[in-house]
Amino acid sequence: MNETLERWSSRRAFILAVTGAAVGLGNIWRFPYITGENGGAIFLLLYVAFVVLLGLPVMMAEILIGRAGRRSPMQSLGHLAVQAGATPHWRWLGLFGALTVFCILSFYSVVSGWSIEFLVASISGGFVGASAEEVGAGFAAFLADPTRLTLNHSLFLLMTMLVVAAGVAKGLERLNNLLMPLLYALLLVLAGHAATTEGFGSALAWLFLPNLSAFSPLVMLQAMGHAFFTLAVGACALMAYGAYMPDHQSLPRAVAAVAVLDVTVALLAGIAIFSVVFAQGMDPGEGPGLMFVTLPVAFAELPGGALWLSLFFLLLLLATWTSSINLAEPMVATLQGWGLGRIAATAVVGVAVWGLGMLSVLSFSSLAEVRVLFGMNPFELVSTIPPELFLPVGGLLIAVFAAWVLPEPVALRALGAGTGGFRAWRILVRWVSIPLTLVVLASGLI
Repeated sequence: MNETLERWSSRRAFILAVTGAAVGLGNIWRFPYITGENGGAIFLLLYVAFVVLLGLPVMMAEILIGRAGRRSPMQSLGHLAVQAGATPHWRWLGLFGALTVFCILSFYSVVSGWSIEFLVASISGGFVGASAEEVGAGFAAFLADPTRLTLNHSLFLLMTMLVVAAGVAKGLERLNNLLMPLLYALLLVLAGHAATTEGFGSALAWLFLPNLSAFSPLVMLQAMGHAFFTLAVGACALMAYGAYMPDHQSLPRAVAAVAVLDVTVALLAGIAIFSVVFAQGMDPGEGPGLMFVTLPVAFAELPGGALWLSLFFLLLLLATWTSSINLAEPMVATLQGWGLGRIAATAVVGVAVWGLGMLSVLSFSSLAEVRVLFGMNPFELVSTIPPELFLPVGGLLIAVFAAWVLPEPVALRALGAGTGGFRAWRILVRWVSIPLTLVVLASGLI
């Protein structure tokens, strides 16, 4: 495969695209509940620290490989490895990344489809006057209905693949330029509304006043893992985006902007969610059910609650949509590297992901008691092993390749940070990020 001719049209387009890739369930669903479970501000402090020490350097490593190779992830790794005099088997890391995002997108599409169901229910006022028990029972009934789950899974995946099929400029870039500003506008509106609630002060204290007694090694590991997960690194997806990055841009500056925007989404979502939760006297440590059980009840009891809840699930849908496109792109790019056209590659990926996703759909009904491996049903398996094990493995190998295998002149040119910036980045990756990634991987194994 020759070098790709597609490019992001501007630095802004690249930043919005990578931000769209990073912002998703990790920021709006996982961050609030994992913060609630791990002591609030102390978790947030550790999370931001690990974004800087772990997430950002590995993200830069992944993007610079794509930028240096200018091909699909698999082709870039193979081409650059041969240039460096290393084994061409490094190219299989690109295939490993494609298989990782294949598994992740299959369950991601199913969970993201839930936001469609809840958005429709919110607009119709379906949660007004409902108790926590009624909302919980309704959610359980929804999960047990394979027809409704299939419909939402199919619709969400169709939305994703239509954008990917349109290409970089007409599809990915155009959608990100439209949706990312809208996403931040919705977040600001929701956070502004949160400031009018009685729980606003408690939410700020919970998020920004650390309680040192809440610190534990487990909290630190959770923060480390979330910093890795939320920036969408480790699956070669950002490598595909790096291949479209213009030559004149500074990679560290662009990635720093992405990190700020990504953390801002998590903070604004946390403020909006915890203000409502504290205003209603609920427990911030409700766990994964915080999004789909606790929040509908909490919002419904506020003035204009149906409107605010509708805006919230619209926000969740937009965030997961942009993120899912990032998951699909490296798979499509890999098939393009094997000679398929973009539309044909998108169709193959879409059908395959839909098929695997049906195992997740049925995991809440007919396959609920089917234990595939490690005592987990299909949904539990694909939503646990790839994010917690495959992503750290991929991130570790990406960091090793960029910092130890890639020739210095090639990496220096692709990073675009000057000699001093390059050396600081390489030292950080070699002696901080790689060891921390090993810790994340070990905790996932344990």
